[in-house]
Amino acid sequence: MIQALVFDFDGLILDTEVPEFVTVRDEFAAHGIELRLEDWLQIIGRADHRHWLDWLEDEVGAPIDRSIVQERRRVKHHALILEKEIRPGIVALLDDADRRGIPATVASSSPASWVEGHLERLGVHHRFAAIRTRDDVERAKPWPDLFLAAVAAVGADPTWSVAFEDSHNGAVAALAAGLFCVVAPNDLTRLQDLSHAHLLVASLAEVDLTTIDPLLPTTPTPPTPLN
Repeated sequence: MIQALVFDFDGLILDTEVPEFVTVRDEFAAHGIELRLEDWLQIIGRADHRHWLDWLEDEVGAPIDRSIVQERRRVKHHALILEKEIRPGIVALLDDADRRGIPATVASSSPASWVEGHLERLGVHHRFAAIRTRDDVERAKPWPDLFLAAVAAVGADPTWSVAFEDSHNGAVAALAAGLFCVVAPNDLTRLQDLSHAHLLVASLAEVDLTTIDPLLPTTPTPPTPLN
């Protein structure tokens, strides 16, 4: 019954979320500002938030040398990212999809250069029939556009497509597009409200398509409206 799989990227395929928070938090601390985790959690999984440099400058109350701060943070962030491997369960799901002839896609609010570069490094870029990023839509998550673009790219119906997400806002976008949503949080997003997911698991290693298939609706279901 499953027609397509749609994977988020940041925090789901690769744990980029913890390095992002840690390195931005360090820059806030270097300026004498505490970046609270509960505030950061509000923006994970969505693209329509102010840049952290704007946030930091507002907190400092004066201009900062953005180029120096940005580059210092970038070097630390990229070093931490390069230590990360693909998260558990991803490859097994891709193998399962291949055996069943189900196309796998990516829907990410990050730029294509970021997503595709890391997918190449991880050796899984070729496993995806389509990759849709913020470069392909007017509105990224929590709007449904990315998920709709991903399933359309492989000719699938959203009702019988499965989204794999790690965050509250990502799941909101998947549900708004009408997909069945499985959430496997990371160390940060497990602190978010994820109760709206159709299926919540500690790791994607806990699920396979045989488990998910009977959970999908037998008739088309309307998308969940955005609040």
